[in-house]
Amino acid sequence: MTTQRSTMQRRSVPATHHCRGLAVLIAGIGAAGSAPSLAADQPALPDRLSGLLNDYTPASVAGGPYEMRGEWVLDLRGKSGMADFSAAMNMETSDWGITKGIVNPDEPMTRGAHTHHITLTKATVSHDTSVCPAFAPATSGGFVVTGPANITGNGSPAPFQTGGKPLSTVQICITGGSMVTLSNFTLTLVGPATGHFGTYAIHGVVTCTSPNRDGKQLLCGEDLSSHGDEHGGGSNGGQ
Repeated sequence: MTTQRSTMQRRSVPATHHCRGLAVLIAGIGAAGSAPSLAADQPALPDRLSGLLNDYTPASVAGGPYEMRGEWVLDLRGKSGMADFSAAMNMETSDWGITKGIVNPDEPMTRGAHTHHITLTKATVSHDTSVCPAFAPATSGGFVVTGPANITGNGSPAPFQTGGKPLSTVQICITGGSMVTLSNFTLTLVGPATGHFGTYAIHGVVTCTSPNRDGKQLLCGEDLSSHGDEHGGGSNGGQ
């Protein structure tokens, strides 16, 4: 079982290599409506953030608990108060499925491996992070993105959003701390999709922001001075 999980993890590729590819997923998705512009006194945000998501669904969902592994990218539309988001993930039943009798450790196909792509277009951006899940140690600052999501299952519309069912709502929270101001990611679903993903927040990490000073693409928290920036610089690469 350790070998299977390690193989799965080795397939993950740093999100910086896929920002462009994931952004293409947004093409062709209809606008989700308009949003009010952000106040001028709000802190400046990066144009783009990307990262990884890694979590488990509750055991109560059919076929669960699933392991969720994926990458995401978030494009902010300046002061418009809107953002576009896309994520690509793969899911398969975790080792706990063995104890439930739904996974045969000698037959990987019994894990029900499948994929999802999640996209939001012109979602609403706000700075009210009081609605976000709590962390320990606590995070602070950051922002929230909320909107209806188009979700695929193995490349086609997911069953939970076909047959006239309403789109599920996605809430994305990006928060951080004193050293890395934008470090933590959560994605929470409301609506029909919770029957598959559950109602709990899906957790992840911010791995890069852009643009960065002098066009450098750095991991969040990496010191610009280590790359020969004569001006030194902050630790957040454009955050």
